[in-house]
Amino acid sequence: MAVQIQSIERAAAVLRLLTGHSRPRALTELAAELQLPKGTVYGIVRTLEAVGFVEQDRESRRYQLGPALLHIGSSYLNGSELRRHALGWAYTLATQTGEGVRIGTLHENLALIVHHVPAADEVLPMPEVGSLMPLHATALGKALLAHHPRLVAEIGGGPLSSRTATTITDPDRLRAQLGQIAERGWADDFGEFRSGVASIAAPIEAHDGAVAGAIAISGPTANICQGDSPRAALVGYVTDSARRISRQLGGRRW
Repeated sequence: MAVQIQSIERAAAVLRLLTGHSRPRALTELAAELQLPKGTVYGIVRTLEAVGFVEQDRESRRYQLGPALLHIGSSYLNGSELRRHALGWAYTLATQTGEGVRIGTLHENLALIVHHVPAADEVLPMPEVGSLMPLHATALGKALLAHHPRLVAEIGGGPLSSRTATTITDPDRLRAQLGQIAERGWADDFGEFRSGVASIAAPIEAHDGAVAGAIAISGPTANICQGDSPRAALVGYVTDSARRISRQLGGRRW
């Protein structure tokens, strides 16, 4: 059995909490969410502050992520084989479609954005590099989820979290859609993550045959859809980009 160090686990939990919120958090909030004594959490955040992973706003006394994490995150992105091979094709796809493009991969049962090419006229608030997105409510996430049977099997029987009025919250309906996505090779969402925003995504295959990531376009629903369906030309651009990146990664099917 692997040895786990409690203090490191708790420090990681603090960082995850700060990552999941856009506003600084008070010490009492962190302690309540972690269900730890305030003094224990104070010692953790002060240590993280000393190494630059956390910083405290001097006026509000609240805590947020520190600048040292930016360097660590940049190092991760620079070393990402998926991102390195996808960069050029992401820009090409953005030019072809006129929409924003995102590259994502699985991280702790969420979709982690590793690259983002904004649309020239992008004014909608969209996830940036380093953001985490739910798998069941986004085309990018569903393109990943559909090719990971273990994660599909772990979907519970209760309702899934809702982001908008059109988010699929019924597990059986989601599983049925994931089967269709795996068969046809692309996913979509119509306002399921953000109202008025639609997306199309396709999986990217690595040399071992596993799905290493996905590429997606996102934009106003009127741009992405024609009636109740995504525009066929856009689906073609997205799936072709995914194939080309997969080929560079040594994907077996390409």
